[in-house]
Amino acid sequence: MGTALSKATDAVRGRVPPLTAVPLPRAVDARWLAPRGRSEPLADPPPGSGLTAVPGDFGPPFVGHSLTAMRFGPDFALRRYERYGPVSWMGMFGQRMVALAGPDATQTALINKDKVFSQQGWNFFIERFFHRGLMLLDFGEHRMHRRIMQEAFTRDRLAAYTEEMTRVAREGIRQWPTGSTMRLYWALKQLTLDIAARVFMDMPPGERADELNRAFVDTVRGGTALIRHPVPGGRWSAGLSGRKVLERFFAERLADKRAGSGSDLFSALCHATDSDGERFSDEDVINHMIFLMMAAHDTSTITSTAAAYYLGTHPDWQERAREESRALGTGSPDLEALESLHTLDLVIKESLRMVAPVPSLPRKALTDTEVLGHYIPQGTLIGVSPAVNHFTPECWTDPMTFDPERFSPGRREDKSHRFAWIPFGGGAHKCIGMHFGTIEVKALLHELLMHYTWSLPQDYLARWDYVALPVPVDGLPVRLRAVTDRTRA
Repeated sequence: MGTALSKATDAVRGRVPPLTAVPLPRAVDARWLAPRGRSEPLADPPPGSGLTAVPGDFGPPFVGHSLTAMRFGPDFALRRYERYGPVSWMGMFGQRMVALAGPDATQTALINKDKVFSQQGWNFFIERFFHRGLMLLDFGEHRMHRRIMQEAFTRDRLAAYTEEMTRVAREGIRQWPTGSTMRLYWALKQLTLDIAARVFMDMPPGERADELNRAFVDTVRGGTALIRHPVPGGRWSAGLSGRKVLERFFAERLADKRAGSGSDLFSALCHATDSDGERFSDEDVINHMIFLMMAAHDTSTITSTAAAYYLGTHPDWQERAREESRALGTGSPDLEALESLHTLDLVIKESLRMVAPVPSLPRKALTDTEVLGHYIPQGTLIGVSPAVNHFTPECWTDPMTFDPERFSPGRREDKSHRFAWIPFGGGAHKCIGMHFGTIEVKALLHELLMHYTWSLPQDYLARWDYVALPVPVDGLPVRLRAVTDRTRA
């Protein structure tokens, strides 16, 4: 019996607050999310433990709730939270998976003080595609790799990266068409890949862009394939092929990066050492580059798309943010200038709350343990759900409403609980590139605000595809109108 299980107490079991009904956005038909399975226990707790069984249901045979979860994302998770509470189980991809939702349950898993919850949970989904990426490593090994990698994310390096990303962002955005509808998500995805290529590899924008973009899309989507074998034409097979493309791409450039003295992130990883002189092997560098390139451009694309969507549907916030950007002048902003854009801070934080770029954080129980008085057996696959925390009425006022002021100094609703707002995860695995990503999103939005005003179709409501990471199903149609030099001045 694990030490975490033996530490269960009545105080822990009694602290779960009553659940409040969460309203659905009008894009979702509640009938799709109505409970359909009969609740049954995950496993019987050990006699005398005083623990309760995890409630839940499998759902349809084999697929379980996989299809519904991928279709409705946070709305599905919120309904499970409302029905079963912060600890429940469901059928996912042919097996039982425990969902931890709400800030208290999340805190137990992410703080992980007894080292019970392992990153091995990610292995089930993405290990074949992002082998030994930083997010997949555990405990001492993770700590060592993170310490070395931190050398690539110092403030001096971030300032240098900012110069490159603002230059690429400005060049790319100025070429976008005006007067007709464009699909903003795909334009931003291409641009964030161009930024990643320049900043991470000192590679000209556009070089092999289509091939790399396809490879990253396939590897990300491969992790949620229902048929988890390399069947020709299937998502799993496409993901494995994408991984091979990326391995070859970075391996071909590794020797030059080792021999050179570049300032890009690829070079930084090749030369980074910790205080004990530890360095990454060639295999480590390739694995980390594949993971970082995916994480950097996918999450930045999602966040900048979500922020642009909300700015497009709230023109008062768009104009408020534009006024701050204008105050910086027409030159290329440096790191300090981008950090000073307070309105964009609020908008980005609220956009991250509304559309969490990584809506689930898998873990695996290494021993028998408990969460909020519920018994979880060794080997259980676990999913921590940031998206639920971002909408719980216990933490947020009118949570379905876009309201950036909730992050303002006078309110700080994100401080209602340490784990109320966790778009970057938490604990030892909190995103190492969160400052880099935030600055990149600010650079993109700043250039967008300086060059264009934009709007969306009347009564438009975005619908997000959660097959892997959230993507607007229609690419987010927007109409750009050029900001004149007189207006910009």
